[in-house]
Amino acid sequence: MLTPATSYDALCDAFDWALPDRLNMAVQVCDSWADEAPDRVAIIDLNSGRDDVTYARLRRMADALAHGLVARGVQRGDRVGVLRSQDAWCAACHIAIWKIGAISIPLFKLFKKAALKSRVRDAGARIVVTDEDGDALLAPLAEVEPLIPERVDLPDWAFETVDTGAEDPAVLIYTSGTTGSPKGALHAHRVLTGHLPGVELSHDFLGQPEDCLWTPADWAWIGGLFDVLMPGLALGVPVVAARMAKFDVDTCMNLIEESSVRNVFFPPTALRMLKAAECHIPGLRSVASGGEPLGAEMLDWGRQAFGLTINEFYGQTECNMVASSAASLFAPVGGCIGRAVPGHDLAVLDEDGQPSETEGDIAIKRGSASMMLGYWNRPQATEDKYRGEWMLTGDRGVWQDGYLRFVGREDDVITSSGYRIGPAEIEDCLLKHPSVATVGVVGKPCDLRTEIVKAYVVLKHGFDASDLQAEELKCFVKDRLASYSYPREISFEMTLPMTVTGKIIRKELKARAAKEAHQ
Repeated sequence: MLTPATSYDALCDAFDWALPDRLNMAVQVCDSWADEAPDRVAIIDLNSGRDDVTYARLRRMADALAHGLVARGVQRGDRVGVLRSQDAWCAACHIAIWKIGAISIPLFKLFKKAALKSRVRDAGARIVVTDEDGDALLAPLAEVEPLIPERVDLPDWAFETVDTGAEDPAVLIYTSGTTGSPKGALHAHRVLTGHLPGVELSHDFLGQPEDCLWTPADWAWIGGLFDVLMPGLALGVPVVAARMAKFDVDTCMNLIEESSVRNVFFPPTALRMLKAAECHIPGLRSVASGGEPLGAEMLDWGRQAFGLTINEFYGQTECNMVASSAASLFAPVGGCIGRAVPGHDLAVLDEDGQPSETEGDIAIKRGSASMMLGYWNRPQATEDKYRGEWMLTGDRGVWQDGYLRFVGREDDVITSSGYRIGPAEIEDCLLKHPSVATVGVVGKPCDLRTEIVKAYVVLKHGFDASDLQAEELKCFVKDRLASYSYPREISFEMTLPMTVTGKIIRKELKARAAKEAHQ
């Protein structure tokens, strides 16, 4: 997608989406490669020993499953769930569904009955492609027919991929539910094309010789599915598949070394765990991270641990990979996410909905190829997501010399004594203290100041929770940020509430703080 350039401006000037009218992601990630280079390795599956799956084999798997789904009545436009972890069949499932012209729904193995039921019922899916573990999870859902490819005798002949348009629906991805109940973001076949520039940029032009891509993030999430798996397949970069029930530092390091992984997408939670274990991982060409800001401390550690600069990127389920860093092209700015990815028009809007240079609402202009078609069966929620030509992200930010600085979720920004305070900067500061493992910062209601800054801190092993420790942390922030933005209260916790994707659920911390304020 990206034309190599020596500067960011030149890269943007040369960019053109060039989206064809007719487009099917199954062709992008599988069929075209199977025709041109059938023996090229698509997926390195490490779940039961090493299994190098070629594009030709991946197509045979997808074709067989497509026939099996059609035999069970799946038609164009139907929604089909995919409840599998990282493995070759997971990729084949999505490809098979797209071949039919149906809509795939990524589902997460850690979902409980209520979470699975709400998504499957909301989407109107009656078939979910899964494995043995997923079959047990689906058992309570009588209306759902599980299909396990390994169990059934699937037809062994080619399936002709249907003709679809770039705007035809292809995948329904549910939000993680950090702000309200999960909503289904419906994406078209152009969504992969929309991700490619940002993925390439965040990996310093992914697709170099010997590149090999992996992430510990589950492929049920947009970060795993469209920031790693599908872009890797589309670019001809081998993607490593390795299930991890939970992130383990030693397993991660061994996997990278034994599989010659050169490019990794690490969620911030994984990076924090690696940092806490004082890991050093040589041999990587690129490390990308997204989901929440890393801050200068984590970036400095990354240079020591990996011998390179971690490239942060920004986006959300509704429109992903819209801003990114690229250390090989422009120097990072501490505290900033990066710059707008070519093809995506970003703005920070003021209260009147006009682009502004001061703090405001981060928004994305219509025309981004990774932008959703809308929320599934929620026309009002879709309408509320936009302000004219701009899609509101719900995040606050500010431009800093052409770089986007993330301030916080719109409903996370703290108002204290007339100051507007972003929690991300305080969290980043606290994480620099040698005692802090992780932290969540929210506003606690206060009659005098409207809100005060409240920090919920998990300490590293060997440090004791005490009033003295709390005072030390308060002074640490006060000395480094501002006298009005230090946490006036600190609570020490064993764990913090997090989504299954590893993001701190600030709404739960805010609810806790509000309850404390009224006790």
